[in-house]
Amino acid sequence: MSFRLRKIGLFLDTEPYGGGKFQYCQAMLEAVVNLPEERFKKVIAYTSRGWEKYLEPYKNQIKTIFVSGGWFRWFFERVWRNLRLSVDVWRKINPLFFPLARQLRTEECDLWIFPAEETLTYQIDVPALSTIFDLMHRYEPRFPEVAALGRASRRDWHYKKMCAYAKGLLVDSEVGKNQVIESYQVDENKVFVLPYIVPPYMHRKNNNKTVDKKYNLPSKYIFYPAQFWEHKNHKNLLQAAALLKDKIADLKLVFVGSKKNAYESVLRLVQELGLKGQVLFPGYVSDEDMVEIYRGARAMIMPTFFGPTNIPPLEAFVTGCPAAVSNIYGMPEQVGDAALLFDPSSPREIAEVIERLWNDDELCRKLAEKGKKRAASWGQPQFNQRLKEIIEKILPL
Repeated sequence: MSFRLRKIGLFLDTEPYGGGKFQYCQAMLEAVVNLPEERFKKVIAYTSRGWEKYLEPYKNQIKTIFVSGGWFRWFFERVWRNLRLSVDVWRKINPLFFPLARQLRTEECDLWIFPAEETLTYQIDVPALSTIFDLMHRYEPRFPEVAALGRASRRDWHYKKMCAYAKGLLVDSEVGKNQVIESYQVDENKVFVLPYIVPPYMHRKNNNKTVDKKYNLPSKYIFYPAQFWEHKNHKNLLQAAALLKDKIADLKLVFVGSKKNAYESVLRLVQELGLKGQVLFPGYVSDEDMVEIYRGARAMIMPTFFGPTNIPPLEAFVTGCPAAVSNIYGMPEQVGDAALLFDPSSPREIAEVIERLWNDDELCRKLAEKGKKRAASWGQPQFNQRLKEIIEKILPL
């Protein structure tokens, strides 16, 4: 059987400094590179020179082009959005003023993949496959990080346009798919589930024995890797720890993350609850050290109010760290029977889970085994295959 050769473009507009979006873009790069050469021609467009070291291994097999985003494009995008001017008109005139838009259109791709929720999904007249990470501005509007200062309105406008103009939309879970359909009345055949995978560095085997000394880690601790946003729910976790003071005198919690956002209020609560000395704040931790902190932890707990799914449970699975996560949105779908579940709004339930993890060696052993098994069933090869299937549905051969 002969197939029509399809041209696929990947647009990389994140800074390669870490974080979930960058890691997702890395996975997408690997998946696009591995599309069968006999059926797909590929081009990678990137806006940061930092991507060049990641593209270096592929320079002889894939066309790569550096494109300048330009501050003026962002300025005009904001003005256009605030004035609620026609997106159809913007799509037509964009290439007349902005080289980036011209370059992407000139490539004449059958499909451009925008993996980081880019506005170019609808601002350039090209066939687009784009990602929606979450719609928490609709489902959790009580949190200022997604709703304050007009954020909810801006996010809503953005996602409406993505849904209207993209040929396909990628989401992390069935829950995420249902939320997109429910929120923006999207045809279900246009929304595709592509679950997250862990970043490559989580698979490193070399153990760094100095990490515990570097961060002054205790011999036994519960680990929570999260920035100090309100929705990450550090405060209910601290309330749970306070309930356990008489039961587990040696309980230790380790919170990594940059000391900003709600950090100061979390620190004050530690003092108020009498937990000083039981909660450690190492601050920002490098990728390499993060792996070892997972490996050394008694368990990872994630009481977040946001979803649909999250990366830390997957990282725990890969490293053999027992996990407990919020019983919300797509989290049960993500973890299956490989993690304990709890109500994140209940300090009592969180405390019960901590107590079980802290005291039950056999439970931790079983959770670690189940986590590793689950991690082995979904990784980069499966991600690659799933993306290929999605592209073939959007672009019938």
